[in-house]
Amino acid sequence: MQNIFIPIIYLFSAVFFILGLRQLSHPRTAPKGNTTAAIGMLLAIIATLLNNQILDFQTIFIGIVIGSAIGAVLAKRVEMTSMPQLVALFNGFGGGASLLVGAAEFYKDEPLVVFTLATVTISVLIGAVTFSGSLVAFSKLQGLLRGAPIKFRGQHSINGILAVSIILLAVYAVFDPTQASNAVLAIIVISLFLGILFVIPIGGADMPVVIALLNSFSGLAACATGFVIQNDALIISGSLVGASGIILTDIMCKGMNRTIWNVLFSGIGSDDGKSPLVVDPMKTVKSYEPEDTVVIFENAKQIVIVPGYGLAVAQAQHMVHELQKLLEKKGVIVKYAIHPVAGRMPGHMNVLLAEANIPYDSLYDLDQINPEFEETDVTLVIGANDVVNPAARHDTNSPIFGMPILDVDKSQTVFVLKRSMNPGFAGIENELFYKDNTIMIFGDAKDTISKLVFELK
Repeated sequence: MQNIFIPIIYLFSAVFFILGLRQLSHPRTAPKGNTTAAIGMLLAIIATLLNNQILDFQTIFIGIVIGSAIGAVLAKRVEMTSMPQLVALFNGFGGGASLLVGAAEFYKDEPLVVFTLATVTISVLIGAVTFSGSLVAFSKLQGLLRGAPIKFRGQHSINGILAVSIILLAVYAVFDPTQASNAVLAIIVISLFLGILFVIPIGGADMPVVIALLNSFSGLAACATGFVIQNDALIISGSLVGASGIILTDIMCKGMNRTIWNVLFSGIGSDDGKSPLVVDPMKTVKSYEPEDTVVIFENAKQIVIVPGYGLAVAQAQHMVHELQKLLEKKGVIVKYAIHPVAGRMPGHMNVLLAEANIPYDSLYDLDQINPEFEETDVTLVIGANDVVNPAARHDTNSPIFGMPILDVDKSQTVFVLKRSMNPGFAGIENELFYKDNTIMIFGDAKDTISKLVFELK
């Protein structure tokens, strides 16, 4: 009787996963989507624990306690600026779990059929690449490794040789099960190494795409593991994560007007925008103090705020909301322009602004807001860089040429809040800073906006 109920519970779990994913597609229903998906995961856990193959509940309970404690601490202590690193680690842990489960299933004493052996090799391959690649992504985002692309001669050729070697070893393991043990061990080692070489040549400018792609890999690894242990919930949930990750990766690539191959192999980026540029001494910028801008803000009819990673670093989202409420009381229309690749992970700016309870109705994507910039009196750019660089429209030599940008330079006045003239993740100079209608305000974004709010009050 117990074996009859387990597939039914898994089926309901899958339904909750799908409904949760559907609700996550819109900001208004996203919180409910998280709850719905969590219920689906709870059902999957219950069904798994009801399985007769579970022999040691004490070990499982210890794992749950330790994992929950680590998760609770991370949820409380990790700041919004470190959320991309946390997501990268989550992807890596997912891949690592698939690697361990697949390897454990293989090294059991029971003989494996050809199909199971094939799925084991796929599981450990994708899991290992995801694990090591995600650790590299985490290290780049955390500053433990250079944010700029790390390249050496013959790198792509070596990656190709490693990939071909893994395929040959997988075929060998399937057709000669007596030698499969050594082949699978070699696949794990080579895949871990391939994951490292796969990510290190990708620059900081492309980290949002890499995070989305590794998220897809973790789902595919879970799906393959589901076939290994014949777990329906794992197959369905892994497929959903894998498919949604690929879709998100495609959206991110379109947001930069690039192909996934260009992202993976072109190596665009600097050391997280910290390296100073050699600036033409003939170029000059206009710089104001916050107190000097009050009159311009008070006389504006519409103001567009463009958030970027600098906003997250300064933790200025709550102060920005205070500025919005103050301006709206004075009759000013305030909107937020959200570029699809702003920040360091997909949806980074949306989550950041939601944390400050900024209304979703105030957020506009690139296609919605671009036609309005010509009618906008003031655009306030806070920490954004490459996504507002006009060079993307006309400079064919620029690495971001062709990338859709926010046309902030078409506003009547543009205020840019930055700590310095350092470049963004693409490592290139921003033409916007030298425009006649652009005014730079240097300093911490939170302090600058606080001063502006004080003066407006």
